[in-house]
Amino acid sequence: MTTDPNPSSRNGFPEVRIINLCRHYQMGDTLIRAVDGVSLQVRAGEFVALLGSSGSGKSSLLNLIAGLDRPTSGAVIVEDKDLARLSREELAKYRLHTVGMVFQSFNLVSRMTLAENVDLPLRFAEVDRSRRDALARQALERVGLGGRTTHRPSELSGGEQQRAALARALINQPKLLLADEPTGNLDSHTGTEIMNFIREFNESLNMTIVMVTHERGLAERYAKRMIFLADGKLVDDQLNSAAVTATGQDGAR
Repeated sequence: MTTDPNPSSRNGFPEVRIINLCRHYQMGDTLIRAVDGVSLQVRAGEFVALLGSSGSGKSSLLNLIAGLDRPTSGAVIVEDKDLARLSREELAKYRLHTVGMVFQSFNLVSRMTLAENVDLPLRFAEVDRSRRDALARQALERVGLGGRTTHRPSELSGGEQQRAALARALINQPKLLLADEPTGNLDSHTGTEIMNFIREFNESLNMTIVMVTHERGLAERYAKRMIFLADGKLVDDQLNSAAVTATGQDGAR
C-alpha cells in the first residue's frame, strides 16, 4: 500500500485509507468473499477508477467506502474516522455531508420535479426552503439543466437524468464523489458528456473521486489511477500516465 507522510485532507477534500478490508457473507452453503483483504490508499484530490469483471468486488468496495455497508473485518478510514466504528446516526451524517453518490440507474423520484429531486439531500439536512430552492437552481445550472427545474424525470433523456443525478450528488458540496457505472445506461456520446462533467469536478474543485467501471477504455481516458479487482482481491494498481498527461495539456491550452 502506498503511504503518505501527511494523511490529512488537502484543500478540504479527504483521502481514503482502506486497510485489510473484507466483506464476506453466506449464500446457502457458500461463503461469498465479495471483498477479500483489500488494502489501498486514495489520495486527496485523486480520480481513481475501480475496474474488474462482474463479481470482482468493485461495487461492494464502493458501497463500503460510501458507508452503505459494513465490513466483516478491516477498516475504511475517511477524515481519520474508521467507518466501521461509526454508529448508524454517524454514518448517516457521513453520507449526508461527506459523500456524493451517482448510480447507473439515476435513482430519481418519478413524481418529483428535477428541482425537488436535486434538493432532497438538503431536506434531510433540514435546510431552509428558500435556500434549498436557490441551491437546487444553481446545481442544475452547473450541469446545464437550469431551464428544466420543473420537468419530471420521464420528460428528460437518459443523459439529462444523469446530469440531474450529478447535481443532486453535488448539492451538499461533498468532499468525496463516488460513481457506480455512471455511463452504464447511456450511449457513448451522452456518456462522454457525463464523464467530462465528472472530470471537471475533479480538476476545478480538486474533488476526490472513486468511480466503478468495467470499461477499461473509459478509465484510461479519464481516471488518473486504475485499480483492478478480481475475486474480491486487488490484483493491480496502475498510475494512468496518459490521463495525467492529457489533463496537463488541457490545462496548458
